[in-house]
Amino acid sequence: MNFIATKLEGCYIVEPKIILDERGYFMESFNENTFQKGVNQQVHFVQDNQSYSSKGVLRGLHYQTGEHAQAKLVRVLQGEVLDVAVDIRPNSPTFGQYEAVVLSGENKRQFFVPRGFAHGFLVLSDTATFFYKCDNFYNKESEGGISYNDKSINIDWGFPTGNLIISEKDKVQPNIENAKKAW
Repeated sequence: MNFIATKLEGCYIVEPKIILDERGYFMESFNENTFQKGVNQQVHFVQDNQSYSSKGVLRGLHYQTGEHAQAKLVRVLQGEVLDVAVDIRPNSPTFGQYEAVVLSGENKRQFFVPRGFAHGFLVLSDTATFFYKCDNFYNKESEGGISYNDKSINIDWGFPTGNLIISEKDKVQPNIENAKKAW
């Protein structure tokens, strides 16, 4: 596996080694020892989640706070998404900055989003199956969110905003300053 550091400390793009032959391909999508060495931290995943969405669906930006904060290792099994992590660590020099990565079933890239980041994605293909590992269990009382169109972050989703499909919950998320207070 190849671990590519991003401008946000702790976030990594993970490229698996893909072995191709006449039968198709094989890849090791996760190995705890290799992963922990690659991201230079101890991460123990306890929950896997999967979603299926149509083109234009935007999910996020979500995070968990306190003892229920979560690190995520995300990937796309089928389709293509723009995956985004936003640094919400109050004392971080990159607070409020984001990293965006195209993940697809074709490129097989993964994105590691550590604790202290909000996370979301936009489906670019007709449909997408999104899969992620979490290092902590979901806790509704610790859930927070940031508006996908917060002007201070200014995420370039690269998609016409009038065509986005967003949950009612995500349409009314506060700006990033609330995340700073919550963290």
